[in-house]
Amino acid sequence: MAERKILRMGNPILREIAKPIKEFNTPQLSQLIEDMKDTMIANDGVGLAAIQIGILKRVIIFGFEESSRYPQSPAIPLTVLINPTFKILEAESESGWEGCLSIPGMRGLVPRFKKIRYSGYDLLGTKITRDVSDFHARVFQHELDHLDGLLYVDKIENHANFGFTQELELANTY
Repeated sequence: MAERKILRMGNPILREIAKPIKEFNTPQLSQLIEDMKDTMIANDGVGLAAIQIGILKRVIIFGFEESSRYPQSPAIPLTVLINPTFKILEAESESGWEGCLSIPGMRGLVPRFKKIRYSGYDLLGTKITRDVSDFHARVFQHELDHLDGLLYVDKIENHANFGFTQELELANTY
């Protein structure tokens, strides 16, 4: 178990497309997941994609009991998803403020689908499927984007709604 360095925006690896996992329940995959958990927790994150620590594999983790970064958000169960996918359950989207461990100190207003069904596999290769909404759906979509080389800044519709968290708070924007 070890905290890993998080790649920041500008690192070209963050713009790569992650490769699917073909073998489950391996020592390497188990170690990757443990390192991702340690890294996410040490950085007060609510989610992390393997690509953010330089591993081009389709693995994401997310979840928290309480978050100082998102204090109004309800808890999300700690989830490991390998080779994740999703379906839109309702076409309605909603804009919400997002941050990212790869873009520290900044936030942006990003539209996301409100209700989705995500699927993926756990470490052992057991399928996980959940219908989720609101912040839970937002966190999943944010992490999945990382696996496709996208950052939340790519989805901001109006860049007047993007800036340093501290400045947005002072302006009562965020």
